[in-house]
Amino acid sequence: MTTSPALPKSRQQLILVILMSCSLLIWLDNTVLSATLETLADPVHGLGAGPGQLQWATGSYTLAFATLMFTAGTLGDRYGHRSVFSSGLVLFAGSSLWAAYASDASQLIAARAVMGVGSALITPAMLAILMWTFTGPARAAAIGIFSTSAGVGMAVGPVLAGALLDRFWWGSVFLINVPVAVSALVGLAVLVPNFRSPALRPLDPAGMVLSISGLVSLAYGLIRAGQVAAWSRTDVWAPIVVGLVLLAAFVLAELRAKVPSFDPRLLAQRTFGGGNVALGLLLFAVAAITFYNAFYLQGALGFSPTKAGLVNIPTALGAVAGAPFGSRLVRRLSLRLVTVPALTVAALTMGGYGFLGLHTPLVRIEILLLVQGLSVGMVIGPVTAALISNLPLEQAGAGSAVTNTVRQTGSVIGIAVGGTIMSIEYRRAVGPSLEGLPGPVRDQARVSAEQARHVATAVDRPTLSRAADDAFIHAMHVGAGWIAGIALVGAVVLLITLPAVGQKKVPAPESDHDEEATSSV
Repeated sequence: MTTSPALPKSRQQLILVILMSCSLLIWLDNTVLSATLETLADPVHGLGAGPGQLQWATGSYTLAFATLMFTAGTLGDRYGHRSVFSSGLVLFAGSSLWAAYASDASQLIAARAVMGVGSALITPAMLAILMWTFTGPARAAAIGIFSTSAGVGMAVGPVLAGALLDRFWWGSVFLINVPVAVSALVGLAVLVPNFRSPALRPLDPAGMVLSISGLVSLAYGLIRAGQVAAWSRTDVWAPIVVGLVLLAAFVLAELRAKVPSFDPRLLAQRTFGGGNVALGLLLFAVAAITFYNAFYLQGALGFSPTKAGLVNIPTALGAVAGAPFGSRLVRRLSLRLVTVPALTVAALTMGGYGFLGLHTPLVRIEILLLVQGLSVGMVIGPVTAALISNLPLEQAGAGSAVTNTVRQTGSVIGIAVGGTIMSIEYRRAVGPSLEGLPGPVRDQARVSAEQARHVATAVDRPTLSRAADDAFIHAMHVGAGWIAGIALVGAVVLLITLPAVGQKKVPAPESDHDEEATSSV
């Protein structure tokens, strides 16, 4: 990266405000959807979406984000980061408007996928513009300020979504994106130069097609298993196999590329590869347990969207505090001594959902969520920062692309697998309670607990609603056990691959990396 002409300090500050607004917008959108899932499942006040459709509404965004982000950075180098940023904002605003007025779940899924494309174009451009705008000590200070937007988004998102859902229709949580995106577009045009790199990286259309098609096919098979409650059907295992084959072809294609957008060779390095595998498994578990949490609080416990949002604040605050706290501990001890116990605790808190029920005191839920957020932040922050800083400078960009892709992929698969386990176990548990009911009632109640509660009210069968709640709690308990096991595997991977005390340590994360680490939660 060459040195850019110095901009006036006032202009730099205004550019930072624009970048923070857009980062906040993306993180708000990440968190508001989880607060909206229960409403979207409601046949009267939402779209009557089933579990599989809600998995796609969540996963389509993350999937597009995961597979296009490393390509977006290349586009910014080639055509200018402001141009790519502006294109992403236009897509984000337009798809937000589409999502707000979607008439069915299919339209919402498609709109969310386009929003993911917009976010993928925005995110690398934000960081590049930040690096071009500020230099020296001002850059470190700007990164520190910029990093707060992720924490604010995680904390405010559920509360804002709850307030909107209690007063307006569900589409309002997407509609608020539009004026912010339009204001940012005006600010970009007036204030931000169209920075671009003098060294152009080649585009990677083959890698993009293979990665997208592979993940879509894999996710489809996993989600389809939950819809049909069977793994042996051809429409379940065949897409899974095809997805794995396409992803293997993607890795081979990247290995043969002279300048790969996603460099699998980096994963062969013991510490870098092991750390990324552990992060992928952790993000798998976080995405799955967050999916459960939305239905538990608003569905099984009957909390209003606003109350559910307030209940989730400890998770966000814990995650924001955990990253810097973990980084300080790493400087005193070692990455292994800090993150292996933290990831183990995070896994145990996810397993703790197996002990939550319909009458669990709220204070126990809050303590569980706080410890979970703190321990997750203590892992993601230090591990991400240390892995990137451990690479040679010329590999930092490629390493960041690998780490971001692995994390987002873990989230996509976590939503697919976690939701599928919940669907299969719910159907098994609720089945005996549906005997003797009319066919249409039985079929609707079998779809999800949300549908069962609705039809129970319509036909005045309160016992069916209680049976649906009990079946959901059972499904959550089973799923929590599997999720905790996956996260514990991540802790074992860290234990095996990170340097032991007394060996050469992974460099402690510097403050410049805290933004990327914190924004990963």
